Amino acid sequence: GSRSSKTFKPKKNIPEGSHQYELLKHAEATLGSGNLRMAVMLPEGEDLNEWVAVNTVDFFNQINMLYGTITDFCTEESCPVMSAGPKYEYHWADGTNIKKPIKCSAPKYIDYLMTWVQDQLDDETLFPSKIGVPFPKNFMSVAKTILKRLFRVYAHIYHQHFDPVIQLQEEAHLNTSFKHFIFFVQVILNLILSIIPKREKCPKER
Repeated sequence: GSRSSKTFKPKKNIPEGSHQYELLKHAEATLGSGNLRMAVMLPEGEDLNEWVAVNTVDFFNQINMLYGTITDFCTEESCPVMSAGPKYEYHWADGTNIKKPIKCSAPKYIDYLMTWVQDQLDDETLFPSKIGVPFPKNFMSVAKTILKRLFRVYAHIYHQHFDPVIQLQEEAHLNTSFKHFIFFVQVILNLILSIIPKREKCPKER
């Protein structure tokens, strides 16, 4: 396939005909209008968990594709640490397989991260795809952790690989995707913060 259709990890598909698929189509139609702020708003009468789930899958697929196009430039040699500039270095821990944060190269970190996200998205107890199956109580905190970690891939691409993005003429795509992501996080996280009880602690920074 062409470079533009290359993905880093297998794409996560939302089953056609499902309610989540309809929500995704709604999001795409609103995005098509060019109004990103409108595109992130929770559609009237819809479940917030379901809206967050659909968009989290969509952002995973977008970042997957964007990173997939620049993997030739993001190597152990070019990016020995996962960073977004000298002040931001990220160490990997998933809390299960790797409990103590480890320092690793950007490609290794992103491989760990995307594999971890994929495992969360594939877990039917966390991201139920069937109508009527309830979302778990910790769904929002898991979604927040996924979005926080996906942000780091955008940050790394912008800081370390923006020149190849320009060479590949993908800056418009990257900028739109990132702007959409930021609007979504701002609007939805405010919604999440208003519904999560104060006593619930946020997951540790990893």
